[in-house]
Order: sequence, then structure tokens, then C-alpha cells
Amino acid sequence: MTPRSQRARVLAAVAVGASALLVAAFLAFHAFRADPATAAPPMPSPDASRPAEPATAAALKPAAPLRLEVPRIDVRTSLMKLAKNPDRTVETPPLSRAQEAGWYRLGAAPGSRGAAVIIGHVDSARGPAVFYRLGELRPGDRASVLRADGRTAVFRVDSVERFGKARFPTRRVYSDPGYAAIRLITCGGRFDRATGHYVDNVIAFGHLVRTEGTR
Repeated sequence: MTPRSQRARVLAAVAVGASALLVAAFLAFHAFRADPATAAPPMPSPDASRPAEPATAAALKPAAPLRLEVPRIDVRTSLMKLAKNPDRTVETPPLSRAQEAGWYRLGAAPGSRGAAVIIGHVDSARGPAVFYRLGELRPGDRASVLRADGRTAVFRVDSVERFGKARFPTRRVYSDPGYAAIRLITCGGRFDRATGHYVDNVIAFGHLVRTEGTR
């Protein structure tokens, strides 16, 4: 292979990678739509946005998640499977099922190595939705996911952060951190009635601390 052809291949690979990141960022930017009928949802406090250095439990083999529980914010929801729409944007739960969260099945399974992404609406025209109180979470809170293999993956929340959708942390959310992690995602901040979108995302970052149940 000539130096010129090698350089062309490298540039092509970089272009593909950049395109993938832009697609992921676009997905995050456009992932949620709501027509709120309630007051603004709770937002993370400054002391909730300081990431901790995780001490992780051993990752499990992949298994589909069935149910999510987050005691502090009274979340108990089954998990639908999400993938991508025909236009390559990430699917979100339909607003007709706004009280149910969804797992992005093209990423890691909760409890297995990688970042398991769970998406939920903050509200709908009918009122608060499943992740309305996500911004109330604090470092140290627990989130548990019951899996199809009978195991329950228990996660510790490391931080809860707010990002303008134009600066969504794509790599941090979707990339493999080298351990079993979880990301709970919803919308927040100001609701822009002109566009029908919230201007921010609220994301809870966590890591696996233990597993329960039978293998």
C-alpha cells in the first residue's frame, strides 16, 4: 500500500468516526419531546455533579433488563426495548407510555461491561412522567435492575448532571468506561414552547456495586 493510499484510509476512518459521533449527538439532542402541563421538573443541585471514582463489582454476562427501581424518586418501571428509528435517531418510549422507561438495546445490558443507557420522559401533556424526579437523585443513591437471568444489578449513583442539548456528552454516555455502568437520561431545564423541546438533558451516571439473586 502506498503512503498516499494509507493516508486516504486513515482520513476515511476518521471521517466515519466523526460522523458516528455527530449522529449520536444528534440522537441525544432530539431524543425527547413533551408538552408539559406541570411545573418545571427538579434539577440537580451543584453537589450532585461531582463525579466519584467508582469502585466496581465484577461485571455480569449480558442479559436483557426487565425492571428498574430507583427508591429515592419512587421509580418502579418495566423496561421496554429501544433501538433506532429509520432515520437513525434513537428511539424513545412513546408518550402514550410516558410512565415506562426504555433500555437502549444496541448498547450494554445493565450489569454487563459497558454503559447501559435507560431513557425516560420527564413529563407529557398529562403531567409528570417516569423520570420527572430524576434531578433529585444524589451521589450514593441506588438504582436496581432486574434482569432476565434472574439477577438484580444494583448500581450506585456517582453524579447527576445537567447538560445543554447542544453539548450533550456523547462519548461519556455511550462509550465503554471499562466497567459495568448505567446512565439514566431524561430532559430538563427550560421548556421552549416554540420548538416543543426542553433545552437540557439531565443524566444520572452510576456504576455496579453488587448483584443479587440466582445465576
